[in-house]
Amino acid sequence: MSQNENDRKRANFSALSNTNGAILKMSSVTGSGKPGDIKKLVIKNFKTKPTLPENYQEKTWEKLRDAVLAIHLSKRIEYSLEELYQAVENMCSHKMDSQLYVSLTSLTEQHVKSNITPFVGDAVDKLVYLKMMNDCWQSHCQQMIMIRSIFLYLDRTYVLQNPTVHSIWDMGLELFRDHIAQNQLVQMRTVDGILLLIEKERHGESVDRTLLKSLLRMLSDLQIYRDAFEQKFLVATKHLYQSEGQVKMEELDVPDYLQHVDKRLQEENERLLHYLDSCTKHQLIVTVERQLINEHVTGILQKGLDQLLEENRLADLTLLYQLFSRVKNGTVELCSHFNAYIKKKGRTIVIDPEKDKSMVQDLLDYKDKLDHIVNTCFERNEKYGNSLREAFEYFINQRSNKPAELIAKYVDMKLRAGNKEATEEELEQILDKIMVLFRFIHGKDVFEAFYKKDLAKRLLVGKSASVDAEKSMLSKLKQECGGGFTSKLEGMFKDMELSRDINIAFKQNMQNAEHKDLQNIDLTVNILTMGFWPTYPVMEVTLPAELLQYQHIFNKFYLAKHSGRKLQWQPTLGHCVLKAQFDAGPKDLQVSLFQALVLLLFNYNVNFSFEEICATINIETGELKRTLQSLACGKARVLTKIPKGREVENTDKFQFNNEFTNKLFRIKINQIQMKETTEEQKATEERVYQDRQYQIDAAIVRIMKMRKTLSHNLLIMELYKQLTFPVKPADLKKRIESLIDRDYMERDKDNQNQYNYVA
Repeated sequence: MSQNENDRKRANFSALSNTNGAILKMSSVTGSGKPGDIKKLVIKNFKTKPTLPENYQEKTWEKLRDAVLAIHLSKRIEYSLEELYQAVENMCSHKMDSQLYVSLTSLTEQHVKSNITPFVGDAVDKLVYLKMMNDCWQSHCQQMIMIRSIFLYLDRTYVLQNPTVHSIWDMGLELFRDHIAQNQLVQMRTVDGILLLIEKERHGESVDRTLLKSLLRMLSDLQIYRDAFEQKFLVATKHLYQSEGQVKMEELDVPDYLQHVDKRLQEENERLLHYLDSCTKHQLIVTVERQLINEHVTGILQKGLDQLLEENRLADLTLLYQLFSRVKNGTVELCSHFNAYIKKKGRTIVIDPEKDKSMVQDLLDYKDKLDHIVNTCFERNEKYGNSLREAFEYFINQRSNKPAELIAKYVDMKLRAGNKEATEEELEQILDKIMVLFRFIHGKDVFEAFYKKDLAKRLLVGKSASVDAEKSMLSKLKQECGGGFTSKLEGMFKDMELSRDINIAFKQNMQNAEHKDLQNIDLTVNILTMGFWPTYPVMEVTLPAELLQYQHIFNKFYLAKHSGRKLQWQPTLGHCVLKAQFDAGPKDLQVSLFQALVLLLFNYNVNFSFEEICATINIETGELKRTLQSLACGKARVLTKIPKGREVENTDKFQFNNEFTNKLFRIKINQIQMKETTEEQKATEERVYQDRQYQIDAAIVRIMKMRKTLSHNLLIMELYKQLTFPVKPADLKKRIESLIDRDYMERDKDNQNQYNYVA
């Protein structure tokens, strides 16, 4: 580097000065200096401290004041913003910041005070007033933004260093609040105007939401939103919806009222979104909910819930649940009324004997409908599901025994052969639904008795639709009630399986040489264990010689294999296929044993009177009338009754109908066997009644044997705990008296209300 270049570098560097007036000098190393020599930097102060020009503070403030006044009056500022900003920075640098802040505050305050005049004068239109207020506020904000940009250095130094001093923006807000917004008259007129606009909007008028948003933001920024506006707004909201709720509840149907409430809630949420402060949300929505929902919970439920449920109005029920979920105890009240409706409606299904034919299907449809409502409309609320089950259990047992009987008969109808209504999967679903109803009934022994009777018919007459479905139902019952409940039913299936094996062996035996002349009849015998099957009345009927011969052969065959057993033949549920010859051609007739005995008579004669038939085959009169009615008055009239008519009388005559025609080759006429007679129903009911007597007696003896001595009331309480079927106290008292008469227990000599066990 040359010597001239080195001198130029040194001169340039030395010319820099700092704000404190110090001169920076640096000694340099010449080209002849040794490598590694250190450069030395020397800092020296000015010999005399710089002084500000005379009247600097006054002149600078005058320049700044002119600028602020120009901003207030919306006039052009004479000086550049950079020049003004530098002036503020210089004043702050020379410790004039405190006075500068006070002067600015005073100047701003004067301006704000001067702005209140138009707002405290004569009253003007409220909308005009609000627009004036908004213009004033917007102008003030714009002015404070511009003033702050000029005095930014003051804001960032003096204000930050003094925590008790407001920022320029906050100072402007405070002045506006103190001198304009908190003026009692101004505040009242402003808030009343805002409330009027909101009320107009609530009544369907279109309003300037931007104006509302700006004014409410002003109140929030000035921190007087809650004190000046919110409380008045909530009171106005309460009064509006209080009166509206009462009027609309009288005018509208419940679905329309619910829609109205939902619409109002949406509108208020929109107001929160567009112009209300978010801090108002909770109290506003609670106020609307309280006045439109909470105050009318009972009225809504009493006026419209039953109709909504009856008409299956899913959308309205969903809205009802959603609205009631918003208020305290709303869903609890809804659940209570839901429960009451189920009981009231359900009782009408169960209690009316005229509806017995459709009772079970009606109950299944009713349960499906209510389940769908709980799952769809009530959000699968567990309390509603429990309430539904409790209500069903209550009303289904309002009529003792009959629902249990009809449920058993409904299962029988679904499990019978010929039931083409459902696939296996659908049948399984039906059985699952039936089990739900079964769980509700208290008299499960009644169901068992009728189910057992019908199952026996299905198995013995060969009318069961599906062995898999039968066993599936049995499995469901076993799972629900235990093995004791289904042991006899399982025994019936076991008998049928053993009977199949016995019949195979019997057919093999019939192929022996000694029985070859009897091969024209195919005999199948079901061997039933008496304890498993229903009790059938013994009927001695006169059988044809061929059948008697077969019975004798089977007796001999069976007893040879099972010595010591006794066979008692039951013709009641016997059935067979007869080959019949008509003018139109041959037919196979599937008939009951009784029907077969009647028809076989016509091999020997064309005409028979009722009395002759009765005397020949020896069937009980009532059963014979049913049999003849099925042959002469049903769909397949293989006999002709003289005179014609639906009822069979003792004086009637019958003849074989050679002119009978049917498009089918095999014709089923033994459907009569599956039909339940009044006598059968009464016998089943009587059997249940007798079984209950035995169970009550056994329970009393069991309790007394364990306790030895017990008061009447405690004994009754113990019995109610142990017995699984509904029973009246009077019935229990009768059984206690019966056991006393039979010396199983006795009354205490000193206390007639106490019983002692007799060992």
